Formats: sequence, structure tokens, C-alpha cells
Amino acid sequence: MFEYLPAVALIAGYLWAVSASGRRGRPWPLIRTLSWSAGALLTAVNMTAVNMTAVNTSAVNTSAVNTSAVNTSAINPGGGTFTAHMTDHLLLGMLAPLLLVAGAPVTLLLRALPAPRARTLSRILRSAPARTLTHPVTAAVLNAGGLWLLYLTPLYPLTQATPWVHAAVHAHVLAAGYLFTAALIGTDPAPHRPSFPTRAAALAGFLGAHAVLAKWLYAHPPQGVGPADAEAAAHLMYYGGELIDLVLIVLFCRAWYAAAAPDQRTRAAPDLRTRAAPDLRTRAAPDLRTRAAPDQRTRMITPLRGSAGMRRSEMSRS
Repeated sequence: MFEYLPAVALIAGYLWAVSASGRRGRPWPLIRTLSWSAGALLTAVNMTAVNMTAVNTSAVNTSAVNTSAVNTSAINPGGGTFTAHMTDHLLLGMLAPLLLVAGAPVTLLLRALPAPRARTLSRILRSAPARTLTHPVTAAVLNAGGLWLLYLTPLYPLTQATPWVHAAVHAHVLAAGYLFTAALIGTDPAPHRPSFPTRAAALAGFLGAHAVLAKWLYAHPPQGVGPADAEAAAHLMYYGGELIDLVLIVLFCRAWYAAAAPDQRTRAAPDLRTRAAPDLRTRAAPDLRTRAAPDQRTRMITPLRGSAGMRRSEMSRS
């Protein structure tokens, strides 16, 4: 029961912010509230399962852990298979962040907080550490790099033997997944958000690193993981991850398309002006010449005609 308290706190805090925003005459979309609540519940359920697996594993591994000599039965007792761990990874590191980011918690918090505290939060978002941490390249390295570090080093057997390391690693998986998803498709204010090509490059790099890692685990299981379990987990990581990544790609492309439309109009306007100017000048020149020339010729010829006539009249008089 106590394992669900963080999720209850997250949902309660979110609902308080929704209420505060509504009292100020700015209602909050229901779909965002539902998305945040689903993400918080998914995180709570997953973390509870993770902690129970870690506790069971720790009870079995009461002796000192020799990571180089751990076997499969010692690491994954009681059905805590590598495939189950990979399911937790997909739900906690990919699906839950997608739901949480869709809740736009920072935007809601800026609406709910009093003006001085909202300004303080804005200054924090504009700070250099926040800008570095929320950069898509940094988030991609933390996300994919953390997985490579987990499975290619003795860290994975250590997480199965030490509960607090297990919980810390999964907290990192959730946080890194949230930062990466928010850097790509987040709608919260980001004063220094990189361009879409930069984010696309970070997304492509992450997809490649994630797919290569799945294939690596298929051929090179972590310490203490059997070949059959590793193959099933690698299949789940590859195909399940691709499915969630497909949703991420669609949302990213939709955001890029929506953001590009005003740019196209902005870019089209100067072109139209630059293209229209010579045309206007070209069109205007003949008119000016045709309109001005007769007037000028008239003005020039009339005095001449007038003076010649005066001279002829004077000569006739004389």
C-alpha cells in the first residue's frame, strides 16, 4: 500500500494545480489530467513490482555478491526473469514518460503558482544547468548510455542483488526517459529548446543505439542470464521498443509539421516582397516614363512654341 504513496502524491499535487488554475479562470484540459494520472499509476505499479523483485532477490542472495560467479538461478529467483525486467524497462522508461510528458506539468505549475514563485521557476528553466540537462543530446546520452552501462557492465547483477541499487537504476531509467521525451515532443516552456533538426538527430541516434543494444543482448546475454531468457528479452526490447518509438516518431513529426507551417509563411513573405519589388519597379517604370514624358515634352515644347510664335509676330509687325 505504501508503495503507491508517491503516485498518490503526484496525482494529488497535479489535481491541486488544476484546481488553482481553474480558480484563476484558466481551465485545464481533461485529457492532460488523465494522461498524467495514467503515467503516475503506471510508474507506481511498475516500481512496486520492481521493488518486490529486488527484495526477493536480496533474500536469496544474502551472502556476499560475487558478480563474476553469479548464475541464472541466483539472479532471477522466483520468476524474476530477464524478460520481466525488460518489460519493466519498456513500461517505466518509455511508456510512462510518454504519458507524463503529455500532462505538461511545468505549464500547469506556472499557471497555478503565484507570480513571484512562477518567475523563480522561469529563471530556473532559463539557467545553464537546466538548459544543458534538457538538451536532447544530453537526454539521449543519459537514456541510451545508461542502458548500455547497465547491461554491459556488472551493474545489472548488482541491481539484482542490492535493493537500493535496483531502485536507483530504475529511477534513473524513468528520469532519463522523461527528459528525453520532453526534449523531443514536450509542450512545456523551454526557453532554449533546440531546433527540430537537432532533435531529429538526437532521436535517430537514440533509436540506433537502442536497436543495436537489443541485438547485442540477443547474442551476448548479461551475466547470469540464460540464452533463452536473453533472446526473449531482446525480442521484447527490440519490437516492443520499436512500437513505442513509433508513437514517439509520429508525435514528433506532427509537432514539426505544426511548427513548420508558420515558418513557411514567414519565409514566403520576404520572398514575395523581394520578388515583387523588381516587378513593381519594372511595371512602374514604363508608366512613369509614359506618363511623365508627355507632360515633360508638353512643358518643354509649349514654351518653345510660345517663344517662336512671339518672334514670328514681332517680325510680322516690323
